[in-house]
Amino acid sequence: MKHLEFQKLKLEISVKAKKGVDFILAASIIWLAIGLIWLISDTSSYNKSIFTFIVGSILLPLAFGFSKLFKTQWKVINNPLQPLGLWLNFAQLFYFPFLVFVLLKSPDHFIMTYAIITGAHLFPYTWFYDDNSYAIIAGVISASSLILGLNVSSEAMFYIPLLVASLLLIMFVVLWVSIPKITKNWKNIS
Repeated sequence: MKHLEFQKLKLEISVKAKKGVDFILAASIIWLAIGLIWLISDTSSYNKSIFTFIVGSILLPLAFGFSKLFKTQWKVINNPLQPLGLWLNFAQLFYFPFLVFVLLKSPDHFIMTYAIITGAHLFPYTWFYDDNSYAIIAGVISASSLILGLNVSSEAMFYIPLLVASLLLIMFVVLWVSIPKITKNWKNIS
């Protein structure tokens, strides 16, 4: 496959999936809800972590709803790169045994670990969507979550999910603003 053809396939996915904005906005709302759990819940870190898992389970339905609103495509027919997006997302599941370990052995640090995994899993989308904001946000979420997690009390861990929610919302805006440009590029080469 020639380089130009390959780039065209990647651009098609970026345009039709709109760089994953449906997932990014859904994730920012989920992380806001998680932040509220860690802020207002008067229960143990272990229980907050379980509630975090439960709230996280609505990510796909919420992203699906946003895909209808934003008219994004989850499947780009006849594009051999399309399944890669799903596989990149599945990669984070292999970190979940570590997350379960932290839940059982150090639940106060669960939210930090979950945030680091969330941030880090965004990095490969830098290549997939040809957008450096994914790399930047992956590094900022992971590093800032670690720094906060090591420096705040267990009662102040709510800052981590609220920060992640804010950063994801900023990323959503950055991606949204870039969509007209890539759409124009797509129309010029199609």
